Amino acid sequence: MNKAVNNGAWSGSWVAERLGVGLLGDDTLTGLLGLALRRNPKRAHLLVSNVLGKHVPQSPGVVYGHGFALGRRVRELLGDEEAGRAVVLGYAETATGLGHSVADGLGLAPYLHSTRRPVAGVARAGGFEESHSHATSHLLLPEDPALLAGDGPLVLVDDEFSTGNTVLNTIRDLHERYPRKRYVVVALVDMRSPADAGRLESFAREIGARVDLVAAASGTVRLPEGVLEKGQELVARYESREAPAPGAEDGRITRVELHWPRGLPDGGRHGFTPAHRARLERALPAMAARLAEAIPGGARRVLVLGFEELMYAPLRLARELEQVANVEVRYSTTTRSPVLAVDDPGYAIRTRLVFPAHDDPADGPGERYAYNVAGAGFDAVVAVVDSAADTPRLHAPDGLLARLAAHTPHVLLAVVPSYVPEPLYVPERPAMLPEPLRGPAFSSYAPDEVGWLLQDLSDVTLEAPTEEREEAIQSGGAHYAESLPVEYQPSEQYQRLFHAALEDSAERIAHAVGVVTETVIAERSPRPVLVSLARAGTPVGVLMRRWAKYRHGLDLPHYAVSIVRGRGIDANALRWLAAHHDPRDVVFVDGWTGKGAITRELADAIEEFEAGDGITGFDPEIAVLADPGSCVRTYGTREDFLIPSACLNSTVSGLISRTVLRADLVGPNDFHGAKFYRELAGVDVSVAFLDAVAARFPEVTDAVDTAVKELLAADRTPTWEGWAAVERISKEYGIHDVNLVKPGVGETTRVLLRRVPWKILARAGAGPDLDHVRLLAEQRGVPVEEVDELPYTCVGLIHPRYTRGATGADGKAVTV
Repeated sequence: MNKAVNNGAWSGSWVAERLGVGLLGDDTLTGLLGLALRRNPKRAHLLVSNVLGKHVPQSPGVVYGHGFALGRRVRELLGDEEAGRAVVLGYAETATGLGHSVADGLGLAPYLHSTRRPVAGVARAGGFEESHSHATSHLLLPEDPALLAGDGPLVLVDDEFSTGNTVLNTIRDLHERYPRKRYVVVALVDMRSPADAGRLESFAREIGARVDLVAAASGTVRLPEGVLEKGQELVARYESREAPAPGAEDGRITRVELHWPRGLPDGGRHGFTPAHRARLERALPAMAARLAEAIPGGARRVLVLGFEELMYAPLRLARELEQVANVEVRYSTTTRSPVLAVDDPGYAIRTRLVFPAHDDPADGPGERYAYNVAGAGFDAVVAVVDSAADTPRLHAPDGLLARLAAHTPHVLLAVVPSYVPEPLYVPERPAMLPEPLRGPAFSSYAPDEVGWLLQDLSDVTLEAPTEEREEAIQSGGAHYAESLPVEYQPSEQYQRLFHAALEDSAERIAHAVGVVTETVIAERSPRPVLVSLARAGTPVGVLMRRWAKYRHGLDLPHYAVSIVRGRGIDANALRWLAAHHDPRDVVFVDGWTGKGAITRELADAIEEFEAGDGITGFDPEIAVLADPGSCVRTYGTREDFLIPSACLNSTVSGLISRTVLRADLVGPNDFHGAKFYRELAGVDVSVAFLDAVAARFPEVTDAVDTAVKELLAADRTPTWEGWAAVERISKEYGIHDVNLVKPGVGETTRVLLRRVPWKILARAGAGPDLDHVRLLAEQRGVPVEEVDELPYTCVGLIHPRYTRGATGADGKAVTV
């Protein structure tokens, strides 16, 4: 088959001449449609779309562009308010990708497509029949049972409308369950007869709803008398002439790992939300880059071949590949629909490959087809299937991959994880655990900003002067978490410095907040449960929650929990979280990394908790605003700069103390404790800090989008270079204990506020980020030593020969 598009001939002329079938209507119809014949007792002819990406390989930009443009028209028709309340429903199998593209153009609505694949454990929300299709039964299997239950507009998308029966069956079924006032029907072509069009209008009046129609082109099909019988006769005659496809050679299949984002649906079978769409957009460049890298260097013409209902993910991958690779990219998908192939320029289906079904279909084994692939001159074919279809039948000698390998020098296989909703894990709720504490009763934050999984110890005296507190730790083996330091009361000069630092760094912090939040949504969960490590992580968690609300309209849950060095994370808090949320959605949040001690502490604690409680699913990787120590993969920046929330204690953290763990105060069924310093309300800047940063969100949105795309494609494997630097500094300064070296601006600030420091190391030439450190050091009489080639902006040192307050990895004193 010549790879040109039928050498300029209309790809419906062969059928038109032999059967008298004709297309009447818009001038664009013959450019959008060709004709073919099929083995179907209900309708012999098939309208073959040139822009759908099903039977005819086409530029993915053209395919996606047609659907997207239709979605834009729907949005203009509905208006933004109604579009935001709409749901888009596409039809299996041919319109799953088209419907998804329409939803993208609409921009504000979730998407669902019907399916012929039953999924165990997912309740059916509806179903209908498609009278002329080869396979008729459609199932609706949304993960969220409420997806179709709203009263906003329902947008129904199919590739063509011939009789309108499919739409009527759908609306009838769903309107009985979820009545609504408006429906919008969308199609590439509207080919109904005037009688069928009138029937749809009558039906709309019958149910009392408005039905609009949006199509790229319209017309009718002229069908002479006896066309079904004549078509069946032609099919029988020409099928006997089809030659079998040759066998394949070995060694031509290359598997490409896409690194599809974890938990991101592979399509709309169970629903696809705007948040899912945003995650996919961020992940596409890196996935396309992996495909481009795998394509052989000499390839000039590449086909990305999707799989039956899996149309959208391959389409988006193909479109991204088309933009980044120096090759001609075409896109089409396999199908279960049998169509006659005739190698004639005036016929829409020139060749077909036949292979067995390879996804264990519910209706049993059968043939599947790939059209217009053989003889099309493709140098490589990228077959994209979901993991449910990556079976031995796919790789069999007569399977799809073998059939492809017989017609192209290179076959690449990319597998997208099949998304199957799982029941929410909700173990028996522990009877002894109370609900989270919230402001204003506990903390100065608004009640929806954070729930504290802590107990209130505000009435207990826990504070002691720094020297006395640490002497008790050293002499009696007490743990640092059994008492609290006296809250540092900043001078007027220091408060002015804080506000100046906030003014200077608010935009940089807003950018980092956006980057880390977008990374979490893209890679960890579309609706993460933020769990900040109290208290330094809590302002960051609140800001991440605000970003998700600002950027995606998400109202994310956010809790604060206690983690104690040497004793791990609060196990009762984890039990509460597991009882109320899926542990797989939990993302732990902290402010910054120093040398990575808390990162390791959390990993060990989660492992111990899972072994002891049998509750699994928590991911111990922390998401942080700043990762100067290169200890984590999920971060907003790896720069070591001043985060103003590190400058103060409770007065920038909702007036909450450090957490407390003491046996006489915290029982086996209690949360760890903390105090609420209500008396410091007059100097509280907690909300002011949040508002100052959040006000910069609109300024950094575009920069965040660019940074996230680059970050997701980058190698972010932790190097732990911060830990190595700390070991070197510990040795060089004769300390010989990494726990007495506190790297980074945040940790150095803590040393000066809470500990008895020995000296401060500052990177030579460090600027305003260290103004507050220099001021605190001057107030406490601590020398600041400038050092060349320091990997951090600054490092705080504690030496046991100079202070009794040095503590080790288990929270107890270190002696030498």
